[in-house]
This record gives sequence, C-alpha cells and structure tokens, in this order.
Amino acid sequence: MDLFNKVNRYSRAKDILRNSVFPFHPTIEENYGTVVKMDGKTVIMAGSSDYHGFSQDDRVKEAAIQAVSKYGVGNNGSRLHNGTLDLHLELEEKLARFLGKEAAITFTTGYQTNQGAIVPLISKNDLIFSDRDNHNSIVQATLISRGTFLNKDQIIRYKHNDMNHLDQCLQKAPDDHGKLIVSDGVFSMSGAVVDLPNMVKAARKTDAKIMLDDAHGIGVIGKNGAGTASYYDLDHEVDIIVGTLSKGFGSFGGFIAGSKELIHYLSYTSSAYIFSASLPSAHVAAANTSLDILLEEPERIDKLQTLTQNVRKGLRSLGYTVPDGIVPIVPIILGDDMQVFKTWGELMEHGVYTNVAVSPAVPEGQQMIRIRLMSTHDEEHVERILDAFSKVKSGVLV
Repeated sequence: MDLFNKVNRYSRAKDILRNSVFPFHPTIEENYGTVVKMDGKTVIMAGSSDYHGFSQDDRVKEAAIQAVSKYGVGNNGSRLHNGTLDLHLELEEKLARFLGKEAAITFTTGYQTNQGAIVPLISKNDLIFSDRDNHNSIVQATLISRGTFLNKDQIIRYKHNDMNHLDQCLQKAPDDHGKLIVSDGVFSMSGAVVDLPNMVKAARKTDAKIMLDDAHGIGVIGKNGAGTASYYDLDHEVDIIVGTLSKGFGSFGGFIAGSKELIHYLSYTSSAYIFSASLPSAHVAAANTSLDILLEEPERIDKLQTLTQNVRKGLRSLGYTVPDGIVPIVPIILGDDMQVFKTWGELMEHGVYTNVAVSPAVPEGQQMIRIRLMSTHDEEHVERILDAFSKVKSGVLV
C-alpha cells in the first residue's frame, strides 16, 4: 500500500474552497494589533489571543530588540547545555512568584509544554484523568507518555467539566496507581472555566494530583491575571500550572510552574525541555516586560471584562446564540459548517476578522464563529464588530 494514499485522498480543504469562502491561512501583511491588513483588506482583528495587545506594545518590542542586540536571534543550544540565559532565570523566577509557586521552567513552544510535564511523569503504573474537551496539545501529550503509549487504558477521559463523573472515575482507580487529573483552566473553544472547587474535592479523596493548562486563563482572570487557580483562590491546591507566553503576554513559548522538586525533576527528565533549543532571547525579554506591564496596569483586566460583556450583550440583542462566560472568548453558535464559513466571509466583507470552529474541532451542532477580544480594543471597535454582525444578520451586502 502506498503511504501517500491518504495524502492523495484528502479533499476537505479543497471542497470548502470550491463551495464557499475559505477561512484558513489568511495572510497578514501589516499588523497594528487591533487592526490588521489581511489579504489586501484592512479589518478589525477580533480573533487574536494576544489578550492585551502586548505583541504591538512599544515597550515590549523595545525589550525584544535590546535582547537581540545583546544575545543574538537564537541560543543555539538546549537549556541543559549552552542555551540558558540569565533572562530565562529572571523570567522563571518572576512567573513562579506571579503564580504563587516555588519554581517555574520555560519551554520553546506552548504546544510542547504539556508534553514537557506529562510525558516524564506518567509511567506504567500511573493513570491520567483527562477532560474530554481538553486541548489537542494535552491529548497528544497523554498519548505519547511512556506508560500510555502501549496501554491506552491508562487514559480515562471524563465527561466535560463533570466533576461527579471525574469523582466516579477516580473512585474506581486502584489505590496503588499514581493519578494525574489534567484539564484546561479555560477551554479554548467555549471559553468555559473549569469547575476547580469540585475537582479539588474529588482529587483529595484519592490523593490525585491536579494539572491545569491555563493558557487562556493567565493574564485574563484571577488576582492581577494570575489565572484560574487564583480566580477560585485555590492556588495551593493545583500541583502543576502550565501556561503559554503567546496569549496573556503576547510573546512566544510556554512554561510549567510547581514545586521546586517538580521543576528540578522536569529539568533533567523532560525530553521536550532537554532536546529542544531554548526559547530565544527576544521572546523571553518580551514576556518579561509584558508581565511587568500587566502587574503595573491591572486595569487592563477590568477593561477586557467590560468589553467582553458588552460584546456578549450586544450579540444576544441581535438574536445570536452566545453562551455565558467571563473570559474574552466569545463563541457565537451557528450549528452548521457551511453557515459558519458563509458568516465568516460576510464579516470579513464588513471589515471584521473572526475565528471559525467547525467539526471535528467542535461537536456537530456546536459549530461556531469565535471572537477573541483584547484590552487594546476600544468601544468604537466593539460598535463596529456588532454593526458587522447586525448587517450579516440583516443580509446587508457590502
């Protein structure tokens, strides 16, 4: 059998391109944060996860430029050898303090960070309890762990955010097995926040450890933006916090925060850390500066909340189906792939870029347009976004 048969048979993207507008791989030609020039058209950016617009902040850009001038564009080695900069240590200490943990460790991409935590922790006598709606980076990390690679029964997927089901699964687990509960803090598609208080109650009964991927919570909710655990005042009940530098901090890379013993263990056993070139200086300096700004300007978080609730309220008044939420991820449920593509294209014609989420990324009937707001948006941006949705709803053509 030809290995490339699957390649030759794949047609979904081409089918979409033939039958509707194509929402994938748009090209950004100029980027001003809240406004971008994309495929020759200037549009409001309502689909970025740079929640505070730090990637376009002059202070952040200057810090990155200065770091490149001092350290160069790459570190040309892993952290274990010649890839550790004093900037890495400074950022890790700062992140640990920010999250109320003893230590932190940075990784070169956010996606690999879940692998960096899960793979070295799970052996053949350990079990993973994973939310069914967890991000793909968590799913892939569970599948390649040393224990689960040959025994998928070690992965127990509990119903989405259903802590009664999680509790039942934990109670059935053998006492002599290590147990790791893994969940998004904020789920990236729906914007739902994990039911952490009841997760903690379930974990305590069986001595299970809790790991939260808080990519969409850090910088957005909690004290000074310290994330989901802080939001619930359960900082000390979460054993491992995984985060990204590309969302709340507008940079690039990822990190893990936890006890000193955990971070020491990962720094010598995590393949994702040991065998990757370290995070380049520009991204480290940018994240460092973004964190400083966030702590100095906490009003950004309040503004983000206000903008988000104004958009939710406005969309509902127009007749759109929008779930409740407290984070700047606003899903507009349309329930059909082609309707999502059509709506996305019409919004672009009216000058607003959004994200699409269609099957199989979301369940059938939950296909959506997804808005993600930034604290650098203003009320005029919100009005223009709502006006575009109103025109689409009314069938107004450009």
